[in-house]
Amino acid sequence: MPVVSLESPRRDDVLTLLQQADDFALALYPAENYHRLDIDDLEKADVGFYVAREDGEALGTAAIVDRHDGSAELKRMFVTASARGLGVGRALIGAVEEHARNRGITLIRLETGLPQTAAIALYERSGYRAIPAFGPYIGDPTSYCMEKSL
Repeated sequence: MPVVSLESPRRDDVLTLLQQADDFALALYPAENYHRLDIDDLEKADVGFYVAREDGEALGTAAIVDRHDGSAELKRMFVTASARGLGVGRALIGAVEEHARNRGITLIRLETGLPQTAAIALYERSGYRAIPAFGPYIGDPTSYCMEKSL
């Protein structure tokens, strides 16, 4: 089982992982439909940035952004191709949900894309349900939005 902890997004192996996530998403979506947080955003005080590791190897990332209204948004969720199906995604979701609960957050929203059926299935198994597009995703035909009450 992977170890998930808060980390800096500026570690070399994490930067590599974030680049892999960008490359993966940009192979699926036009750049204007890719709604990511950049490194500076990931270091803000209202963001918890998590990395999943096994034997020291970075296998996945997830960020939780406090919206300061009792809700948060899950961002930058990514698991390497070689680690998919091994529980890394579930471990990352568990960490961000614990982070949210510890801060009094009662609702987590997320946006993924329609082509990412495996991600949608993971979120559904984790208790997330489809909702109408929100915020910057309104009008984006590739967006698929979900939420979970904690």
